[in-house]
Amino acid sequence: MVAETGLLELTYYGVHKMFRIEHNVETGEVIEIELSPEEVSEFEKVYADSVAQEQIKKAELEAKQTARQALLDKLGITEDEARLLLGGN
Repeated sequence: MVAETGLLELTYYGVHKMFRIEHNVETGEVIEIELSPEEVSEFEKVYADSVAQEQIKKAELEAKQTARQALLDKLGITEDEARLLLGGN
């Protein structure tokens, strides 16, 4: 069986539910399976961890860019001039 899986998040009359969608591409059958509270908790945990990791990566990148610019300012050169000095094109 060839299947695609996805998530669906719905709110009906103030009730929030999450579903796992399974699509059998051979038969075209689509099944919506409501996630259990444990599955929702696990999904929310994984999502929160993913967001936290992305924020950490963004902060690290910003810190590197700030340090790079501080060094260029200290040397009194531009980024293009630094590339030329280091043999970059």
